Amino acid sequence: MKGRITGILTPHMVPLDGEGRIQEGELRRYVDWLIERGVHGLYPNGSTGEFIRFTPDERREIVRIVCHQTAGRVPVLAGAAEANVRETLAACEAYAGFGARAVAIVSPFYYRLGPESVYAYFHEIALHSPIDVTLYNIPMFASPIDLPTIRRLAELDRIVGIKDSSGDLAFMARMIAAIRPYRADFSFLTGWDSVLVPMLVVGADGGTNATSGVVPELMRKMFDLTAARQIDEAMTLQYRLIELFDAMLDSADFPEGFRAAVELRGFEMGRSRQPLSSTQQVDRDKLKQLLRCLLADFGYVDPPAEGCPIRTSDLEKKRVEQIVHGVLETLRQRGVE
Repeated sequence: MKGRITGILTPHMVPLDGEGRIQEGELRRYVDWLIERGVHGLYPNGSTGEFIRFTPDERREIVRIVCHQTAGRVPVLAGAAEANVRETLAACEAYAGFGARAVAIVSPFYYRLGPESVYAYFHEIALHSPIDVTLYNIPMFASPIDLPTIRRLAELDRIVGIKDSSGDLAFMARMIAAIRPYRADFSFLTGWDSVLVPMLVVGADGGTNATSGVVPELMRKMFDLTAARQIDEAMTLQYRLIELFDAMLDSADFPEGFRAAVELRGFEMGRSRQPLSSTQQVDRDKLKQLLRCLLADFGYVDPPAEGCPIRTSDLEKKRVEQIVHGVLETLRQRGVE
């Protein structure tokens, strides 16, 4: 028994050079930086890492580099999603050989399959995988894994957890209530950054969150505060994180906003393999200006020399403050202290 997978596991980006090739030295430096800043584990070949934009051989190379550089300091949960069972099992064998703790396998994508087909897919993998498997439920991109199917799959020893990126708090609570009584070693991880603290409060073991690749210190602090039951402090950070997360997620095609933010933390990420139009390149420069201001709020980077514009959230906060002060002044005028 290796124990439950817990904590903040980073689905990290992959730096590329000017020719679009994996920049190994920068990837190794990024791995060290994430570990030094407190993440509990690494998650290569996740959605944030743009796994579909790499060849199978490149995906193996990414996991090899990460496992080697990690050198057992933290567990590696390697994304092993391929297009079919045979290729997925080949990836499982390779990643087991590199020393990964477990693999994360997304539910079948492209074809929208029903529960029986989803169960059959994971059942076949679980019977033949040489490494522990975590399910990856991401309904926006792949066949959903419903609760009855998860319960059936949790009966298989090789399946040790689930990463759920639905953001559905009630669904997480139902999974934990249904499975934890008979699988104490089963891990529940959330992939939706904006509800990390609430997910931890209802019993999730951790998160595989894209934002932890940008502000690992902050995500680790949120995890630690929640574990210490300092929920008010944790939620204060959660609310602040939402603005940064939304800016990275909504201001550019995913995950371009996260790549731009990682660059602001001092890494040469290079251009994504997804081409950008001239308009998108201009928008990306504007996005980096906004992200620099947001990261400066947390003290992680210096603010731009020209200063930061007032953001919508700042205006809303000021408006609330004005209303509160107005109400208090009215009460004072009426003799109510």
